[in-house]
Amino acid sequence: MDHTIRLAQQPEADELLGRSPLAALVGMLLDQQVPMEKAFTGPYTVAQRLGRDDLDAHEIAGYDPEAFAALFAEKPAVHRYPGSMAKRVQQLCQELVDHYDGDAAAVWRDAPTGAELLARLNALPGFGKQKAQIFLALLGKQYDVRPDGWREAAGLYGEQGCFRSVADITGPESLSEVRSFKQAAKQEAKKAKP
Repeated sequence: MDHTIRLAQQPEADELLGRSPLAALVGMLLDQQVPMEKAFTGPYTVAQRLGRDDLDAHEIAGYDPEAFAALFAEKPAVHRYPGSMAKRVQQLCQELVDHYDGDAAAVWRDAPTGAELLARLNALPGFGKQKAQIFLALLGKQYDVRPDGWREAAGLYGEQGCFRSVADITGPESLSEVRSFKQAAKQEAKKAKP
């Protein structure tokens, strides 16, 4: 799966995201209530703390939950909410073990359509419709995973040439564009509230 990814804005973390399907999934899972770069640096931090150069779904699913939460909470914490996010990562990995033999790429490898891939992503623990659509757009735009209808299934996030989400980040400039888009969207939402 080797791809040039610049989501974490840190070479080692981005290199892991570019070659590890599980790291990419975990980064997407962590992408909430923290800056995007921190979320996508998380998989690298976890791998380092486990003494590995990659993540393994079987190992994470079987890890002692208290010890895994402590690993997340170690300074600097992997996430703003280390305990709950450690639990979610373990749940995600258990789902991958139970349904995909621990192979994260199997989630998308043989998906015949974008709609089927969206359904598979949406079924993962911690992935709602929006997160599933964003990850589907990320797969299509940066990982060359493009089943028929992937752009339509990704909704607005699948649009070409937009700066809506992490799917559109290819470096510092596009990160700024996505941040600007999100800030403008928040302002619009505030104005729309009575």
